[in-house]
Amino acid sequence: MGKDVQSNLKIELHEEVAEGTYANMAIIAHSSSEFILDFIRIMPGVPKSPVQSRVILVPEHAKRLYLALAENIQKYEMQFGEIGLHNRAGYNSRIMGPAGEA
Repeated sequence: MGKDVQSNLKIELHEEVAEGTYANMAIIAHSSSEFILDFIRIMPGVPKSPVQSRVILVPEHAKRLYLALAENIQKYEMQFGEIGLHNRAGYNSRIMGPAGEA
């Protein structure tokens, strides 16, 4: 998006969305035309973990999200220190979620 478009953009955050949704796992899939991000909440002792939220992005917006997230992680680590990746048993360190999920 160009700067002129962003300066005129008014974003509305509804109260029910402002509370946010907690997720401790993400599954990412893609096709030639879109990226699909499923955010899941896994609870101990609960056999089913429903998708809490699904976000579908075109490839350009997925890359913009990737770059924005990388920039914000860098700023966070400069302020609070490096984020450790704890490779818990059965979890793939490249994604949040059990090994084999993608």
